[in-house]
Parts: sequence; C-alpha cells; structure tokens
Amino acid sequence: MGKRGSYAKSEARRDSILRTALEVIDTEGYAAASVTRIAEAAGLSKTGVLHHFETKEKLLTEVLRLRDELDESGFADPTASLGDLEAAYLKVVERNARIPGMVELFTRLSVEATDPDHPAHDFFLRREADIGRRIAETVERHLDERHRGAVEPDAVALLLLAATDGLQMRWLLDPEIDMTAALATLFRIFDAVLDGPPQD
Repeated sequence: MGKRGSYAKSEARRDSILRTALEVIDTEGYAAASVTRIAEAAGLSKTGVLHHFETKEKLLTEVLRLRDELDESGFADPTASLGDLEAAYLKVVERNARIPGMVELFTRLSVEATDPDHPAHDFFLRREADIGRRIAETVERHLDERHRGAVEPDAVALLLLAATDGLQMRWLLDPEIDMTAALATLFRIFDAVLDGPPQD
C-alpha cells in the first residue's frame, strides 16, 4: 500500500511539474523553458525537478506529450469526416499562433530529435506515425470509388504534416504569416482533388 501511495504521489508531482512547465512556456515563451525557471514556478529546486525527469530534454519532451494529450479530442474520433479533421486541425494551429513559445519548443526539439540518440527521437517518430495514421484513415473514409487507388491517403497525411511543420518554421521567422489561412487553403485543395475527377 505504501509503495502504491508513494508512486501515486510521485505521478501527481510529475503531472504538476509538467502543467506548470506548460503554463510557463505558454505565458513567458521559449526563453523561459529552463529547468531553473520551471522549478521556481513549481515551488521546487532544480534538483527536485530533475529527480522526476533526469534531463531538460526529457522534461521538455514530456511537456510536448502533455500538450498533445490536451489536444487529443480533436483528432481521436474514428468516425471524423474530412471537414471534422480540418476544423480540429485549424483550431490547434490557430491556438498555436497565440503561443509562440510552444511552437518554438516543438520546432527546436523536433530538429534536435533527428538525432537517433536524442531523448525525443522516439516520441516524434511515434507522434508522426500516430497522427499520420489518423489523417490517412479520415482521408480513406472520404474517398469514393472513383478515387480509390488514384489518391494515396498516407501521402495526403504526409503532405499535411510536412506543410504544418514547414509553416511553423516560416512563422517563427515571419510572424505576419497566417498559418491558419495557409492550411485552410491546403484543405480546399485537398477537397477539390478529392471531389473532382481522379488523376490518370
């Protein structure tokens, strides 16, 4: 009983630290994404935070995982239409445009995670595979007989994910870019292709 109680307490503390880190980055930006600042906001020492996460990279990876969990409801519906996917996707991107710190964290960490030895490498691989699968399944449900075999759902998912990552990078360089409008245009292109005649 004691061990289970201790484990539950530890998990609760981890969750509290992550939610504090998320709030710090949301409100103060990427520059505040230091273990020292997060520990201060959580009312802990730097050593206390690292006791739960070992390294800054692992802590920030878990922050991104939590962010995804909070966004989960928009992508998890197995019966979602392409319109539902678009609405959920644009809602997340619209929100991201209000929290540049989180966009910068995601972009920087995803680049660093191209190194197979980086703590976030597996997280990004699984994340891309999971979201890509859900997008592809939604596109597959949207296809009629004319388009099956002519449009590859996995390729549509890859294009959407690549466009989103690229837009976030461009937006960090030039905040005047309207990511939501750009992705809405991409969805309109998808709609036009899927509703039009199949390609030879």
